[in-house]
Amino acid sequence: MHVRGLRDTATELFLFMSGRPTSFRPSSPSRGSSASGRSSGYRGQSRRPSGSTRPASPPVRSDLELALDAAADAAAAETGSPSATFASLGLPNKLVGALARRDLHAPFAIQTRSIPDALTGRDVLGRGATGSGKTLAFGLPMLTRLVGGQRVNGAPRGLVLVPTRELAQQVHDALAPLAQALDLKVNAVYGGASMSRQIDQLRRGIDVVVATPGRLQDLIEQRECTLAGVSITVLDEADHMADLGFMPAVTALLDMTPPDAQRLLFSATLDRGVDKLVRSYLKDPAVHAVASADSTITTMDHRVYAVQHAAKADITAEIAARPGRTLIFVRTKHGADRLALQLRKVGVEAGAIHGNLTQNARKRALENFTTGHARVLVATDVAARGIHVDDVDLVVHYDPPADHKDYLHRSGRTARAGASGTVLSFITSDQVREHQRLRERAGVEASAISVVTGHPAVRELAESGEPIVVAPRAPYVPRPQGDRRPSRRPGASGGRPTSGSSTYAGRNPRAARSA
Repeated sequence: MHVRGLRDTATELFLFMSGRPTSFRPSSPSRGSSASGRSSGYRGQSRRPSGSTRPASPPVRSDLELALDAAADAAAAETGSPSATFASLGLPNKLVGALARRDLHAPFAIQTRSIPDALTGRDVLGRGATGSGKTLAFGLPMLTRLVGGQRVNGAPRGLVLVPTRELAQQVHDALAPLAQALDLKVNAVYGGASMSRQIDQLRRGIDVVVATPGRLQDLIEQRECTLAGVSITVLDEADHMADLGFMPAVTALLDMTPPDAQRLLFSATLDRGVDKLVRSYLKDPAVHAVASADSTITTMDHRVYAVQHAAKADITAEIAARPGRTLIFVRTKHGADRLALQLRKVGVEAGAIHGNLTQNARKRALENFTTGHARVLVATDVAARGIHVDDVDLVVHYDPPADHKDYLHRSGRTARAGASGTVLSFITSDQVREHQRLRERAGVEASAISVVTGHPAVRELAESGEPIVVAPRAPYVPRPQGDRRPSRRPGASGGRPTSGSSTYAGRNPRAARSA
């Protein structure tokens, strides 16, 4: 089948499953066929074998996932044009020039496929593996479509909803310099940062707000922000927002935007309530996918080390002393602080990042890891999604993840954008069977080997990785004498806790969720 035919099949399948008019007709369920060839029915139907009273297993994938699988099949069949450029996608010259200055010349696959539809104003449903370039896939058409509009104080025209502070800051940092080339302003609002400063930015007028749901709701309740003028809304990592219990807040915020606003939804996976969200808020979306939701990155080398619990920290310290950059995932916030301290005591410069830290502490830890001043970052799952740091070639699961999807998201911090990387899991004797089931569900093949400190396999990892070029720190500039800091206003960082701060979160469930 031609590539265009595969694309049309994906769109027609989605429309059919959504109950909308379409010329698509699925083959009979009795033939066991579907658009992706992976399910034996549609719309949740199951069949019973002849003469049997036991119901057959329900279909593994929803109709929405089937449509995405068909789109992924179309992407796999398309060889792509090696000469594709951002200019050829229809982006303005000023934006293309701004991308070139950031050494971005060729679009990724998800960008090539989705940007033309988004530029026409059509709703887009996109799925791509971690590191596939989703931020620019929604950011570039959003900025392009907002050019020339009138800026109104406290009334952004573009909205990007994200689940975490780190992702909000990362999306902001990716889009702000590009927006500047188009005379647009982008600001991020999230818990744990000064609300008064965010209010001041809103009052000065912005075009795009990148926000966590809880903090944005706080600002709206204080009448410092309105979504009545939003013409483009983006949901990034929607499945993670569902995991964190944000869906009621997300739907409430979407209901505040005009019903005819364009909506773009991008995520590495589309499940856990996202299906309902898509059906309720996206109109005739263009469906684009460049990877299966359960696909693993083939450039990852997955390893499993069986260890004694008492020796796990020592083995980790031996490996973490490697010259390359290492990201270590643990289960608890206290465990992150404890392991980072243990590593520093043996001479391994390590930082920690978790939900109990202030936003400044989290930002500082991430910056030190990014610039190479700390080669090791110990993190809870707050860093498992959306965070991008170049040249992370080793991810360590010090504690096992909760499920196979968390395993894939954690692991996805390495082997990004075509690079290679190693994923190491530590397991103790009581975790063998559980971790084996997790790997099977993740589609990962790896055999466990028993190791101790000094084992050849441990030494191999300890000597792996290219030495990091440490970026120079910004020079310290002393404050002039007599230059006094202004007194802090209520709600400013360091004053009375705001609704997004970690100390206030215990009394405000919504603020705790947005942290």
